[in-house]
Amino acid sequence: MSRPRRVLLPSPRSFCAGVERAIDIVERLLERHGPPVYVRNQIVHNAHVVGGLESRGVVFVSDLDEVPKDAPVVFSAHGVAPAVESEAARRGLDAVDATCPLVSKVHAEAGRAADAGDTVVLIGHAGHEEVVGTMGVAPELTVLVEGVEDAERLVVPDPDRLTYLAQTTLAVAEVERIAAALRRRFPKIKAPKTDDVCYATTNRQAALAAVVDEADLVLVVGSVNSSNSNRLVELACESGTEARLIDGAHEIDPRWLASAGTVAVTAGASAPPPLVDEVVSVIASLGPIEVVERSVAEEQVEFLLPQRLRKPEAVTRGEPTDVPRGP
Repeated sequence: MSRPRRVLLPSPRSFCAGVERAIDIVERLLERHGPPVYVRNQIVHNAHVVGGLESRGVVFVSDLDEVPKDAPVVFSAHGVAPAVESEAARRGLDAVDATCPLVSKVHAEAGRAADAGDTVVLIGHAGHEEVVGTMGVAPELTVLVEGVEDAERLVVPDPDRLTYLAQTTLAVAEVERIAAALRRRFPKIKAPKTDDVCYATTNRQAALAAVVDEADLVLVVGSVNSSNSNRLVELACESGTEARLIDGAHEIDPRWLASAGTVAVTAGASAPPPLVDEVVSVIASLGPIEVVERSVAEEQVEFLLPQRLRKPEAVTRGEPTDVPRGP
């Protein structure tokens, strides 16, 4: 028998608390109201999650005009601009906000900075739904910076009245490079009080970084529109290790594994955990494997559901809270 192939499983991986909360909101609305339940944009950026919910009667729309007045509509985990909330209220829609609380934190920071008269410099990727929502908090006072080059040529009304914020799903190192360029150009620029890149994104990057040098190949489970999944692929490639983004085990090409003695398998924060198990099973079908778990952090974060969707016993106990309980 040939020598077993090693499969490294860095942890944390897969679902984060914000994703679990958003999916739970949609599922509870299905239970209480029955289908259809409408969701503005994808509830999270994962094709399996979206497809599974569609099969149960969830309808994903890009415009609130597509939502009947008598049906509930959910705002996705990525957040929406205040103008979208106002439109829903004007139309009398039964809207439920599934925005991740850590994205809501960035919205609040943007609002406070704009109220203080600062220009908000948002580090992020143009067109991403989270960025669109955050820029909509104070559109007349917000500018987008996608890279160091943007930071170097940025022109602002008052260099002394600036605050920078960041999309929550970026690479930690990328944000720091851009923030450093902004600080060099604008010494008085204010930083967020706490890091905007969320704990889940940070932990998944740290977990992969801890094993990437041992791997001949990295498989990242996640959809093509998942920002944090793409950042994991970039991290591996920047470390010199071949990496592939796959939506699931069905996309694995056995030729990728032919010369890979060690394969690291991880998943973005919007990818369901069973997808990783399926990937490991496919690798096992190609020959003997040794599975090694590597953990860098234990996540015990929970976010409170909207009041209307909480189970009575959870309200009585007063848990969980909206405050992350570690890490």
